[in-house]
Amino acid sequence: MKVCIIGAGVIGLTTAYALARRGHDVSIVEAHDGAGEGASFGNGSQLSYSYVAPLADASVWASMPSYLLNPDSPLSWRPALELAQWKWLCSFLLACNQRKSRQTTAELLRLAFYSRNCLANLQAQLALDFDLRQAGKLVMYSSDAALKGAAAQVAYQAQLGCQQQVLSTKACLDIEPALAHAAARWVGGVYTPSEDVGDCALFCRQLSQALTQHYPNVKFLYRTRVNGLLVQAGKLQALQTSQGDLSADAFVMANGTHAATLAAKAGLQLPVYPLKGYSITLDAPATDTSLPIVSITDSARKIVYARIGERLRVAGRVEIVGHDMQINATRAQRLLKETRELFPMLRADTHAIHPWVGMRPATPTGIPIIGASPVSNLYLNTGHGALGWTLACGSAELLAQQIDGEQGAIDSTPYQY
Repeated sequence: MKVCIIGAGVIGLTTAYALARRGHDVSIVEAHDGAGEGASFGNGSQLSYSYVAPLADASVWASMPSYLLNPDSPLSWRPALELAQWKWLCSFLLACNQRKSRQTTAELLRLAFYSRNCLANLQAQLALDFDLRQAGKLVMYSSDAALKGAAAQVAYQAQLGCQQQVLSTKACLDIEPALAHAAARWVGGVYTPSEDVGDCALFCRQLSQALTQHYPNVKFLYRTRVNGLLVQAGKLQALQTSQGDLSADAFVMANGTHAATLAAKAGLQLPVYPLKGYSITLDAPATDTSLPIVSITDSARKIVYARIGERLRVAGRVEIVGHDMQINATRAQRLLKETRELFPMLRADTHAIHPWVGMRPATPTGIPIIGASPVSNLYLNTGHGALGWTLACGSAELLAQQIDGEQGAIDSTPYQY
C-alpha cells in the first residue's frame, strides 16, 4: 500500500519506520529543509516513561492566580480572539480533576512503557547513535505539600508498574552531588532510576538517513508545504501541496500543531492546540563535574535539565499564545539564570546558549490522538504535547498495527479520534 505521511518530526519518522518495515511504500512530506526541524529539534531530551501525569491536574485550580498574575510563572496565557484557544482552554479546565488526571496517567503510562519497548526494538535493528543513555531522573520539590502530593502520585503509579522512590534531600544529593549548591531550596525528591535521555533531533536525522539507506520503499519530499486536501465521497484523494497534488492509498497526519488547521479542511475538529516551550543548550564537556549526570526536573519552576552527549539541555515554560514562534529573549535568559543559580560552578560559555522555541501539539486531557479518522483513508498521529519524544515509537507501532488490521499490542481505544 502507498502511504503518505505529513510531517518528518519524531512522530512522522517513527511512523514511517513502522510502516516501511511492514513493506508499505511510504512518502514523507515535510515543509522544513530536513528531518526533525520542528517541535522535535530542541525539546527537553528526557525520555520520561514514568513521568506522564498530564498538565490538566486538579492542582491547576489552586495555582491559577499565580499563573495569571506572576510574570515569572512557568505557565502563562495571552488571550486571543480565537475560538480554538477558548474551546481548548474550557476543555482543559474541565479535565483538571483528580479522577480524569488519574485515568489519563494510567493510559499514558501504558503507552509510554510500550514505547520504551518499541524504541529498544528499533535500536536492536538500526543501532542509531543519538546519545541515548539511562540517566535516571530526579524530580525535586520545594515544599512539603508538593512532596506529599508527589508521594501520593508515586503510590498510585506503583500500582501501574512504576518503580520510584520518594527521598530526602540528602538522599537526592547522594545520587546527584551537582545539586548540593542549591540544597536549601529542596525538601526532597522522587527518583526513578530507569529513565533515559537522548537527543531527539539527532535521532530524527539518523532515522531519516537509515530509512533512506535501508528502505528503498521510503521517499522524502522536503520543502513541500501541504496547502489543502482533496476529499471526495468521504475519502482523501490527494494532498494539494506546493509541489503539486500527491495521491496515495492512505494518509497520516503527523504534523504536530498544524494538524488541527489541516484537518479542518477535511471537516474534522481536532482538539489540538500549541503550547509554546523554550530551551537553551550549553556546552557540557564530560570533564565538567559541576553539571548533573542524572536528569533533573525542578517541579516548582517546571524546568528540566538533561545532559545529552557533551551538552546540557535546559527546557521549560508553557505559554498559551497561539502560533507565535518568536523567541522572547527574556524567557531564554531566565532559563540561563535558573541554570546558573542551580549550578553556580558552571564552566560552560554562557554567551552561547542556543535559544530555541517549539510548539507542543497538546490535547486538553494530554491523551494523543492515534488512529483512524472519519475520512476513510486518513489516519491521525498527533496531540502528544510534551511527551512526543517519549511516546513516539509506541504511537507509531500502534498506528501501523491499526492500518494493517493487526491485533494491537495494547488497547488503542483511549487514543482514538
